[in-house]
Amino acid sequence: MTSQSSFEKIAVVTGAGGTLCSAMALDLASQGYKVALIGRTLDKLKIVEDEIKVSGGIAMSVTADVANEESVKAAKEIIEKKLGICTVLINGAGGNQNEAIPDLVEFDEKELMDDGSVKGFFNLNMSVFQNVIDVNTMGTVIPCFVFGRSMAKAKRGSIINFASMTSYRPITRVAAYSIAKGGIVNFTQWLAAYLAPANIRVNGIAPGFFLNDRSSKIMFNEDGSQTERAQNVLRQTPLKRFGEAQELIGCMNWLINDENAGFVTGITVPVDGGFLSSPGV
Repeated sequence: MTSQSSFEKIAVVTGAGGTLCSAMALDLASQGYKVALIGRTLDKLKIVEDEIKVSGGIAMSVTADVANEESVKAAKEIIEKKLGICTVLINGAGGNQNEAIPDLVEFDEKELMDDGSVKGFFNLNMSVFQNVIDVNTMGTVIPCFVFGRSMAKAKRGSIINFASMTSYRPITRVAAYSIAKGGIVNFTQWLAAYLAPANIRVNGIAPGFFLNDRSSKIMFNEDGSQTERAQNVLRQTPLKRFGEAQELIGCMNWLINDENAGFVTGITVPVDGGFLSSPGV
């Protein structure tokens, strides 16, 4: 087992402009990691980069489409030239799209009329549905494929993939996202076994219901009151609140630590306020 202190610490974080992964990137930088921030929107990445640099850390922003192999390869070339070979890879990029989300939670014959009166499964845009699956599956597979190659050559590293509560339960209205996140848990197990001879540990984190810009609009009305969906989520969450980004940090730090978690690989850890423990009856 190689001690983390014996080699340069370089972290690559995809989806780094988002609420959860930006918090992870900031924490990694505070530990002395050189952090490469990857995302689609440079402005969002620069906010995180500037915050890291103001605190005395080292960071760089690189735009890339994580579901596109050539785009990720180009990002990797820039990162390795300026920072070095990745030792920690956080695959946090992903998300959903409104056109892949029905308004209904169960079939209604009105959706067969295609008159726009309701949006059910049979009214969804299948190309958008597929895109959600691609971004959330291949958007994890491709960074593992691209950055993992250098990590395997160096015979060291830790990879963390982002799963979800939908990895365990097909939550209503988010079929495409659920398909993808269910696959992430399986891929994490597969890759962990495959990369074990290269001394690379692969694990996952499954956040429960955390608030970001998108989910806040779903969980709260304009007057600040909780929506029906928020009430349903909290009814199923024993801790009776939403998670906060900082509450993922401890799990991340445990999983990437070769001394404390050196014998841990292939697992996905729910950080969910007890959501999975509550059947709702």
